Amino acid sequence: MLYRENGQFKTSYRADQQIFPIVQDRVLILALVALAFVAVPFLASEYTFRAVLIPFLILSLAAIGLNVLVGYCGQISLGTGAFMAIGAYGAYNFSVRVPGMPLIAALLLGGLCSTVIGVLFGIPSLRIKGLYLAVATLAAQFFTDWAFLRIRWFTNDSSSGSVSVAGLNVMGMTIETPVQKYLFCLAFVCVFALLTKNLVRGNIGREWMAIRDMDVAAAVIGIRPVYAKLTAFAVSSFIVGVAGGLWGFVHLGSWEPAAFSVDRSFQLLFMVIIGGLGSIAGSFFGAAFIVLLPILLDTLPAYFGLPIDTALASHLTSMIFGALIVFFLIVEPHGIARLWSTGREKLRLWPFPH
Repeated sequence: MLYRENGQFKTSYRADQQIFPIVQDRVLILALVALAFVAVPFLASEYTFRAVLIPFLILSLAAIGLNVLVGYCGQISLGTGAFMAIGAYGAYNFSVRVPGMPLIAALLLGGLCSTVIGVLFGIPSLRIKGLYLAVATLAAQFFTDWAFLRIRWFTNDSSSGSVSVAGLNVMGMTIETPVQKYLFCLAFVCVFALLTKNLVRGNIGREWMAIRDMDVAAAVIGIRPVYAKLTAFAVSSFIVGVAGGLWGFVHLGSWEPAAFSVDRSFQLLFMVIIGGLGSIAGSFFGAAFIVLLPILLDTLPAYFGLPIDTALASHLTSMIFGALIVFFLIVEPHGIARLWSTGREKLRLWPFPH
């Protein structure tokens, strides 16, 4: 009875088309944001920030970027780790080569570097699709791995490809403690999630979805496939590049190309599939699942008196990921986000379903 729309009248198109037209949804989202910004910094431990919350936020941002390309535009990509690496190394080069470069500006410029490379590797999408496009984007992964290991200019003459950053600050405020890093990442995620949500609800988002559903029919009704596909690659690469910069600067502090290997690309693709294709909320669900599952597999057996070694836990994680991907592709292709949406619809009718 609490999740009802009785008495919620909309007197304008703007009110009817807002992101959360139901009052209960708006209250819930505002409460979650307030909880994340105000309560969590005082309640969570340092381990929770470092091992759970900060990786969750950054991977959620990367999953949002990948969802723009795969979920909304239907262009399969296996090179997300490469675009994260480009964003991280691009931000690093701007920070070390430009004196006084602000941290936020360096991260955004790193995202622009990822955008340029993403558009270049997105050009083949104009002629190929499906598995062939996945292989073409996979080429970006191997190319960046080779470039950051062999071309020392990208790593400021580091022979191993390993780089490090320190002394992060924004407008004179240092970002050193786990709480400060968490709030910094949370601000980025909130801004980009809101921008992406509004983007996919607009004209360009409808063009992406038309290309995803049937590109030939979309071209017949006047949608330009070249523009739609390349803008999807650009927006996706930019968001993923910013997430890569946050992963390197805030979460790791020092990293090498192996931090953005092909395993990272597959991990992000798993997030999108399990969380929900074509859903911003699904990106958060998928990231939470991927981050929390290994921790649960490590802690639950010991809690029940059945300790398992690290290698077995790692293998179990991979097996469960694979089984769940098959399950969601067969039973619920739209992932956890669809299950959440179905639950909300049932609450709107409870206790009088029809």
